[in-house]
Amino acid sequence: MAVTNADLHHPWADPPSEGTAVPVADGLFWTRVRLPFALDHVNLWLLADDDGWLAIDAGLNAQTVHAAWDALAGAVLGGRPVTRVLVTHFHPDHMGAAGWLCGRWDAPLLMARTEYLQCRTIWGTGDAEVADETRRWARRLDLPAEVCDRMAGRGNPYRPNLSPPPDRFVRVRGGDTLAVGGRRWTVMIGRGHAPEMVCLFDGQDRILIAADQILPTITPNVSVWPQEPDADPLGDFVESLGSFATLPAGTLVLPSHGLPFRGIASRIARLTAHHAERLDTAEAACARPRTVGEVMGVLFPRPLDPHQTTFAAGETLAHLNRLAVLGRLRGSLRGDRLVFGPR
Repeated sequence: MAVTNADLHHPWADPPSEGTAVPVADGLFWTRVRLPFALDHVNLWLLADDDGWLAIDAGLNAQTVHAAWDALAGAVLGGRPVTRVLVTHFHPDHMGAAGWLCGRWDAPLLMARTEYLQCRTIWGTGDAEVADETRRWARRLDLPAEVCDRMAGRGNPYRPNLSPPPDRFVRVRGGDTLAVGGRRWTVMIGRGHAPEMVCLFDGQDRILIAADQILPTITPNVSVWPQEPDADPLGDFVESLGSFATLPAGTLVLPSHGLPFRGIASRIARLTAHHAERLDTAEAACARPRTVGEVMGVLFPRPLDPHQTTFAAGETLAHLNRLAVLGRLRGSLRGDRLVFGPR
């Protein structure tokens, strides 16, 4: 969902074309690959190291993405190999081609442990199991039967977008220092959109590689998933934003979607206010008991495809669960439907 800021400053007005890269600082390059979704791109970052390159995120596993990396190898990498691949989180637009990329250069994979294990778990789940789980979940949320069938008919949509993930990884933790070339990056962890998303901050030059935690024109999807139906990812998201709000004014934010920008404090304030407004809207919709599907129609009134419906339903439940944690609503089961209403 769009959450715009008029006061953000964008140092670059145009993104790089696929297979090319733009220098954003000494030894730091910005490239971009396409996505076949409404959100049609993901930004990737290349850091020059002593004997090669650290690649941050990989894009989907697709021939077009492989071709873009091949073009980068010739035009940008200067004949030096990718020696490490850091994936910020397990989502397929970030993790998808990582196995292929690690194999291409025999490079190790760096990830947070939770993100790596989440990837391996979903990767190993079959289509039939995912379809059955999706139908049960969609029914619990009170989504229309035809929507349930369309969502379940996708099977496991994660696997087709991933190359086989490496069977080992190097763990990255919050607070770690990652030395790359002449820079020292502090690992910061974002939560809510993903369970343990890796972001990197260079305090000397005030640069934040923000992954999906802080985006310039949209808010990242913050969803509850079937495996943890009572989770409070929105609480996690807002809380973890607080650790980024203390970064210095003038920090250059490099997001995974959209353009790099400055103005991190105002952006975080806008994101926080946006979710506060959405909580108020969801609470008002539950003046009488409502199912998740009914509230979703209030928060997301536009037509949605199965991909968008999955995220909209999960995000609606994230707001309702947050309201329950705050004591503003109460959730209960009525038959096999989840209902929220006044306490």
